[in-house]
Formats: sequence, C-alpha cells, structure tokens
Amino acid sequence: MEKSISKYFDQLKNDQIIFLNFLKAKFPLFHNSNFFFRDFHYGIKRYFEKKGIFLSYQKSEELAKELALYFESQGIFIRSNDIGWKINYPEFSTQVPGDPFK
Repeated sequence: MEKSISKYFDQLKNDQIIFLNFLKAKFPLFHNSNFFFRDFHYGIKRYFEKKGIFLSYQKSEELAKELALYFESQGIFIRSNDIGWKINYPEFSTQVPGDPFK
C-alpha cells in the first residue's frame, strides 16, 4: 500500500462504524444487500471531501481496493463478483414488515 494513503486507510479502519453509517446515508446499504465497487469508491471520496480532504480519483480508488479487502477479511463484505459484494452487517437490517397499528 502506498504510504500516502495508509494514514487514510487507518483512519477509515479505526472509524469503520462512522464510515459505514455515512455510506448507509448516501447509498442503499442494508444487511444482505448488494453493494458495488464504484459506489464504495465514490463513497470514500465523498467521505473525505466532507472532512476537507480531497483525494485524487486514483488514490481514492486504491484506498477503496485496500479497504474492501479489509472488510472482506472482517466478514463485512462477501464478494459476489468482480464488481461488488453482499453486505454482511446485521446492524443494517431493515425492520420486519407488518401492520404498524397492531
């Protein structure tokens, strides 16, 4: 991993819950849903832009690849194909449908 992005990788790794909630607010991210690499890549880019840090397309893409591998090793991302994953994050489960007046 390039040294210039390792500090951003560590920051995302340490703030993973905050970052995942940021992604959930920006994208349709639910437990057992599909999530695509390009959405993940742009999510990382936007996350840092909100913090006033502007990463290049190339650096944010490299960071996305590294963080995706980390999330795969943690079981949060389950690779479904070359361009995406299934999200394994029970905290993002949707409510059970039903009659709200029962």
